[in-house]
Amino acid sequence: MITPEFLRLPDLASRALTGSVVDASDEFFAERENLIEPARAVHDSSEFGHKGKIYDGWETRRRREPGHDHAIVRLGAPGRVHGVVIDTAWFKGNYPPHISVEATGVEGYPTPTELAETEWITLVPKSEIAGDSANYFAVADARRYTHVRLSIYPDGGVARFRVHGTPLPDPRFLSGTIDLAALEAGADIVEVSDSFFGDPRNLLLPGRAGHMGEGWENARRRAHGNDHVVIRLAAAGIPRRVEIDTSYFRGNAPGAASLSGGDGATWAELLPKTRLQPDTRHHFALTSATPITHLRLDVYPDGGVARLRLPGEIDPKALADAAIAWLAALPAHHAGAVLTAVCGPTEAETLLATGSLRPEAIPATAITALLGMRSDFG
Repeated sequence: MITPEFLRLPDLASRALTGSVVDASDEFFAERENLIEPARAVHDSSEFGHKGKIYDGWETRRRREPGHDHAIVRLGAPGRVHGVVIDTAWFKGNYPPHISVEATGVEGYPTPTELAETEWITLVPKSEIAGDSANYFAVADARRYTHVRLSIYPDGGVARFRVHGTPLPDPRFLSGTIDLAALEAGADIVEVSDSFFGDPRNLLLPGRAGHMGEGWENARRRAHGNDHVVIRLAAAGIPRRVEIDTSYFRGNAPGAASLSGGDGATWAELLPKTRLQPDTRHHFALTSATPITHLRLDVYPDGGVARLRLPGEIDPKALADAAIAWLAALPAHHAGAVLTAVCGPTEAETLLATGSLRPEAIPATAITALLGMRSDFG
């Protein structure tokens, strides 16, 4: 089977990105939280509990009345959804024969009751799936969502629910000093020399690594040269400092590291080759005055790094552009709520009269109000 291209993108629903299963119609046999665990589902055929066979997944009871079951996931990183995976690993005689997936975008932190009353948009119509399999569904939708709803027909078990896409953060929380290299802010890995033992995207995850397996680790280098990773930042910005965290890497931390910043094609030194210590959070001040869009971390000659943080400020013009792109990507009901708050119901209704929000139609006054900044961003 050809691997879907969307699997290269981050899993926006993952617990590693602080996703959460906020509601489920039933979880009698296995807890809903298992759906978004980053690790693959495991199985022990001899493991039983007082409710029956224990599964590493979400499993509902056998439905004896009309209807179907569902679970709602709050995305850890709201964004555009490019594809979903319904993984029924180990569920062979108890998987749901059909599923569907819907999504919504909302303000704030709604309750399950409030989510039930919002507008849901179909990403995957009711479709047949197979048991004990990874079922892939590509999604062609350019809107930005905060929650997804997995429905199973009529009941059964799903091991993992993956929602692959591109983060599109709320620009109202991107002003001031932020981590320019955070995955949840829109940064991502675009190049890596080697990732034999650990995914380089782990560098950009929120929180501290829990063990060595939650960082980026390359194989032992036997040739000349050194390993590196290139990060596309959340937006063009000026980095103020960097944290290179080698926590849990004791006998396999890099001996040294250096940083370069640029546009992905041309580079300037941000941090010269500097000695690192094992199992240590290293903090270094940076003095760059020019906005950069990409960061390159070189480790010498190889080794593991748990996390990389790059506190700094987004360039004002880049922040304004991000705000325009964010507004234009919102579902109509979400965009209406935001525009009503920043420019009033009359103008909001006018802007959304065609049913979609065109970037070129968004007035500068709306962006200024949204960001709370002066209209000096060009």
